[in-house]
Amino acid sequence: MFLFSVIWFLSETSAAPSLTAEQMSMGMDWLSKFGYLPPPDPVTGQLQTKEALTKAIKAMQKFGGLEETGVLDEETLVLMKTPRCSLPDLSQSESPLRRRRRTLPSQTKWSKRHLSWRIRTFPKESHLLGRDTVRALMYYALKVWSDIAPLDFHEVAGSQADIQIDFTKADHNDGYPFDGPGGTVAHAFYPGERVTAGDVHFDNDEAWTFRSPDSHGMDLFAVAVHEFGHAIGLVHTSAMESIMRPYYQGPVGDPLKYSLPYEDKVRVWQLYGVRDSVSHTAQPDTSHGSDQPVLLDLPENRSTILPDSDIPDRCSAHFDAVAQIRGEAFFFKGKYFWRLTREKHLVSLRPAQIHRFWRGLPTTLDSVDAVYERPRDHKIVFFKGLNYWVFKDNNVEEGYPRPISDFGLPTEGVDAAFVWPHNDKTYFFKGDQYWRYDDYLHRMDLGYPKDSMLWKGIPAQLDDATRWSDGASYFFKGAEFWRVRGSDMEVEAGYPQPIGKDWLLCADMLSDSPAPDANGTDTRLRGQHRASHAGSNYQVCSCTSDSATPLWLRPSFSLLGLLVCFWTLPVALCIDL
Repeated sequence: MFLFSVIWFLSETSAAPSLTAEQMSMGMDWLSKFGYLPPPDPVTGQLQTKEALTKAIKAMQKFGGLEETGVLDEETLVLMKTPRCSLPDLSQSESPLRRRRRTLPSQTKWSKRHLSWRIRTFPKESHLLGRDTVRALMYYALKVWSDIAPLDFHEVAGSQADIQIDFTKADHNDGYPFDGPGGTVAHAFYPGERVTAGDVHFDNDEAWTFRSPDSHGMDLFAVAVHEFGHAIGLVHTSAMESIMRPYYQGPVGDPLKYSLPYEDKVRVWQLYGVRDSVSHTAQPDTSHGSDQPVLLDLPENRSTILPDSDIPDRCSAHFDAVAQIRGEAFFFKGKYFWRLTREKHLVSLRPAQIHRFWRGLPTTLDSVDAVYERPRDHKIVFFKGLNYWVFKDNNVEEGYPRPISDFGLPTEGVDAAFVWPHNDKTYFFKGDQYWRYDDYLHRMDLGYPKDSMLWKGIPAQLDDATRWSDGASYFFKGAEFWRVRGSDMEVEAGYPQPIGKDWLLCADMLSDSPAPDANGTDTRLRGQHRASHAGSNYQVCSCTSDSATPLWLRPSFSLLGLLVCFWTLPVALCIDL
């Protein structure tokens, strides 16, 4: 019946003789798929009328910025073949025809302002982008929106997140099947009560790229900014300059400098209001200077290797603090820290300097006492002596440091701080006592402090404690750690265990000292180097520059790669963009 409808339309349309039945069928299917035309009624077999078809084509042409001819001319067919978002273009009230296969909800938005996100599945291994690069591009694509609207996005571990990100393909049971390379490339779900609200799906059959020419794959950052616009409630627009135009427009530039078009700023402000740091009277601009995100400062010399005499031994006893931040583990010792990925892989054998990464801590700070990620807004709190600092990502908030008396803590400082997964309360330890703090209500719970002996098997005077993505809590002291499962307050059998062996690649460890080759070049500092520890899941990435030429002057240098590397690999420069 649909084929008959196509043949009928070909015979009735004056501009159609040059089009094949296949082209016309594609055009009508496209109009139906994206909300301009309802499909023929399968029960009555009712055909589309010439008037309805003409009206639908004109609506599509108007939305796409074409001349409204009402016929499927070549220009219209070319636009229909342009890669685009899977979601329909028009709301029900805007549709030229009332009966539609899909309808868009009325404008929706999140009722909360702190939104979590996680990448549930990554692009297939044959794609050009590594996992760390994909995570960084998602981070900056979300930041585009949070820079101007009062929204905060934070990446989380575990299975729960407001915005779940997947790379999938074909029919994946959500009503918007993908169609292979080209065609529909991604879609997202609007805020609401559905399980899929806020979720974003990318077609895994696309060749996702970054910083590649238009003809070489699909720019992931550009598409992600568009889809996250849907995830926070924005619908498609016909504005040619808008990132929310449904058609793929190619790369949009450097993620670290990209600024939303004024059209999109106004639309998101209408939903959520304006972020405090953004002017309500902002006007369109041709530069990115006023909206440029605050970036990590470039150190004086990235290729400088820390003097061996200044590097603490990660395999010796005692850490000042241990924390889970954004799903990863951070081990602090003196002025330095080591970092482990979500898979418990040691990022680098060499530590990073605390004050270079956490911007705003005093450069004279010689150590920290405790660190934890705040559950209500996922900001990061550092403790040292009688003071504490609060960070949004790796930038200190204004007004810090402040006294720890804000928490109702003792004047002697704290030994450990962590959030217990069982109740999302923050626990502080000092000596043989502990306190329980409610970060949501900003107050210490009644009845505290209590004797830390209530945590059976946990030693007094801890170095620190942290939660982990397996749902357990870990307590550290000296060279050992203890594990407490779930809601238990008792150490599991078989503990303590050595920290160095189980966390920091200290058994049969690789040499930390660079080995020069015959030319005197450090053979360990050539591109990406990964070493697996036999009998375990540990991996380590250790690399810097082996050239005398400054990294940022080389032809292959990528500013995003450098900054991503210093977010994901604070010391090593290991991301190949």
